[in-house]
Amino acid sequence: MHQTKTPNEIERVTAEDRKCARKDFEEDRSALIAHNAASSAGIRKASRVPEGVARNALGFDIDIKQGKRCDQKRSGRCWMFASLNMLRLSTIKKFKLETFEFSQAYSLFFDKLEKSNWFLGNILDTLDEPLDGRLMAFLLADPIGDGGQWDMFRALMKKYGVVPKETMPETACSENTAEMDRYLTRYLRGAAKRLRETSAAGASMDDLLAMRKEQLHEVWRLLAICLGEPPESFESRVHDKDGKLVDELSGTFTPKGFFDAACDIDIDAYVSLISAPTADKPFNHTYTVDRLGNVVEAGGVRYLNLPAKRLKQLALAQLQDGLPVWFGCDVAQSYLRDEGIMDTAALDVDSLFGFPVEGALSKAERLDFGDSRMTHAMVLEGVRLDKNKEPTLWKVENSWGEDHGREGFDTMSDAWFDEYVYQVVVNKKYLSEPERHIFETEEPIVLAPWDPMGSLALSD
Repeated sequence: MHQTKTPNEIERVTAEDRKCARKDFEEDRSALIAHNAASSAGIRKASRVPEGVARNALGFDIDIKQGKRCDQKRSGRCWMFASLNMLRLSTIKKFKLETFEFSQAYSLFFDKLEKSNWFLGNILDTLDEPLDGRLMAFLLADPIGDGGQWDMFRALMKKYGVVPKETMPETACSENTAEMDRYLTRYLRGAAKRLRETSAAGASMDDLLAMRKEQLHEVWRLLAICLGEPPESFESRVHDKDGKLVDELSGTFTPKGFFDAACDIDIDAYVSLISAPTADKPFNHTYTVDRLGNVVEAGGVRYLNLPAKRLKQLALAQLQDGLPVWFGCDVAQSYLRDEGIMDTAALDVDSLFGFPVEGALSKAERLDFGDSRMTHAMVLEGVRLDKNKEPTLWKVENSWGEDHGREGFDTMSDAWFDEYVYQVVVNKKYLSEPERHIFETEEPIVLAPWDPMGSLALSD
């Protein structure tokens, strides 16, 4: 007769389990060698494949040159830096500049302000939600983190414009945002508590909205103390690479006026494409994410889901026209950070351990089981092609300073693109007519707030 084991007997790690595992390990010479390597050098250095690294030698068929490399320092503003880097190329090319940077601190100020307002609006919209429910836990977890997406950047540009970096330079709080974020988050959680308590005490919505306005004024004060107040107008003097004054960029400007003068780009023409091969997100359909955004009047995000191969075709088309491409990825995967190499063949973690680790899940499975999501945004600025004009290696502009990688840029293998790139932004003119029609007319499927496609690029 079969004897049923108790849960305790099933769940516990037994002495026999430990004995067998120890015996297997000690009798496997490759495991001992792997132990020596990993314990001395770390997992990634121990699993580094020189032949795979060698595939990332420099040399590109398309190579877009722009100014000095930017550095987001200890902040999660990669999406903002990537977006501004994409914009600045048009400025550098149009006016023949040696280099140029827009102020990231200026955009940061208004992103935090708008995210705070977005969060408080969500609190007012969820007054009847249980505090210990999943939705409230999600909203309170990270209301104003540094991360973001392209649609959120576009909303900021359209409402607030841009200023040169010298007009609103970096501060200690913009270069290392952790402290500011911590105190602003604490304030907003307190604000959420007060709104919910005031509502429970019987206050009208008008009273709650008035309270929200007062809270936003306090958010402004906190941000101004940390970052300085953003200018309503400013004086600008810009010189080209020959030292000649650029009249179009010199004088008195509002931030929106400077955007119009400096940026030779139709920001509304750029659309966000994702590649999420999961069963719940059929390709060739549009999606949005519930409660994801920053500028209320701009709405949330909008994606068109396409296969990774199609994303690569569209990115290549834009690069061939001399235009960089914003993209979002899971940067920590198969990545040699010091060398700036993203390549599935440059690391062999599975061989180091002797069983599938990185190879345990497919791209779709990694999304479904919480193993991967977009964590970082960068800019494609070059590509190497094979004899069939297919991409083999991509050149990537990062925002970790010129001392990172290869003088500030990384390389990404085409296989890595397939596995870990989740989002690209291209001009919609590159889309096919059916794709453009779907993007512009289809009612988007609404994804849950915690869906992996709602993740924000924020790696520092």
